[in-house]
Amino acid sequence: MNLTLRIWRQRTADASGGSGSMVTYEVTGISPDMSFLEMLDHLNEELILRGEEPVAFDHDCREGICGACGMVINGQAHGPERTTTCQLHMRHFDDGDVVDVEPWRAGAFPVVKDLVVDRSAFDRIIGAGGYVSVPTGSAPDAHATPVPKPVADLAFEHAECIGCGACVAACPNGSAMLFTSAKVVHLNVLPQGAPERESRVLGMVGAMDAEGFGGCTNTGECAVACPKGIPLSAIGRMNREYLRAATRPR
Repeated sequence: MNLTLRIWRQRTADASGGSGSMVTYEVTGISPDMSFLEMLDHLNEELILRGEEPVAFDHDCREGICGACGMVINGQAHGPERTTTCQLHMRHFDDGDVVDVEPWRAGAFPVVKDLVVDRSAFDRIIGAGGYVSVPTGSAPDAHATPVPKPVADLAFEHAECIGCGACVAACPNGSAMLFTSAKVVHLNVLPQGAPERESRVLGMVGAMDAEGFGGCTNTGECAVACPKGIPLSAIGRMNREYLRAATRPR
């Protein structure tokens, strides 16, 4: 199959002065069984052979686990399927399609180069959550701290977040509420997370606001775009945790 790609190219992190723009490439001989990243590899091989600068994009595991491969494809975070970009296959496109490829668009995710954005704001939000207070020494037995199955299932559901940033890219406000709530909920519902329950939510929400992410208006686009299916209800749970922590006397 043959495709026309319109890709955002930006040489440096400074996009002022019109340094970034969409550049059109014709790509031929694409197998429907290729992943989207393999297709970009194919394009980059051609660019290198022509003596041109290859397209820079983030990737790592290519197994849908790490979340590094984020990009906006035809206006959708990670593309037309609810999966990571590395697991999106070219059979979801038709021969002759025109495909627009852009980086995440959010003020808190500045573009570094081409399709690469700086998502270190997520790391700082996680860091603001602090640590879990556990005794040092040998690992405790698995049954040492009883956890009801519904609570364990809830924690695992939210722990699936891979921090890819699709929720931010899909949100019209550039909000990080779904990401932050997933991290808060998966620790706060477990007994091991109880000692720092209040400081964790206050610290992480404060860091999220300081990073410049937008406010949540419950449009729900974040949950639709999330490749791991983090539910929108996570935001409500985090809001309740925040109100509980903020109104308790210190």
